Amino acid sequence: MTETFPTVAELSAEEEELQFSSFTNDDAWELGAALVAAARADRLPVAIAITRNGHRLFAAALTGATPDNDTWLARKRAVVHRFGHSSLHVRQASIERGTTFEAEFGLSPQRYAAHGGAFPVLVRSVGPVGVVALSGLPQLDDHRRVVAALRAHLRR
Repeated sequence: MTETFPTVAELSAEEEELQFSSFTNDDAWELGAALVAAARADRLPVAIAITRNGHRLFAAALTGATPDNDTWLARKRAVVHRFGHSSLHVRQASIERGTTFEAEFGLSPQRYAAHGGAFPVLVRSVGPVGVVALSGLPQLDDHRRVVAALRAHLRR
């Protein structure tokens, strides 16, 4: 059974919803700690990284995560930095235009991965200032976990 990927319209709505009024080091720590707690509860082999303006504010690798997850985090983060949207949004936009990310942009697959799991840290009236990224699960699960953590953090 194949899962249905969200549309660009749905992913854009997530980005509109999940915006901060400001983003501090404490926000990064609390968000990262929540992602770790949820992943530990489910015994998931994930790696997590949160950055602001290129500065890594939070990083964790849970049991079972590998150095490959760090590479995936960097490649997904590069997509968010270049395009200003979640890595899944960028992937789906290419698909909805009838192509693939790789064919459309011709960027090095060693540097860029348009796979779900990296989401921009968006500050309202500012724009993207960082990235929350998770790697280790199927891309939709990576994306959903990041979105759920952002949503819970912003509702506090």
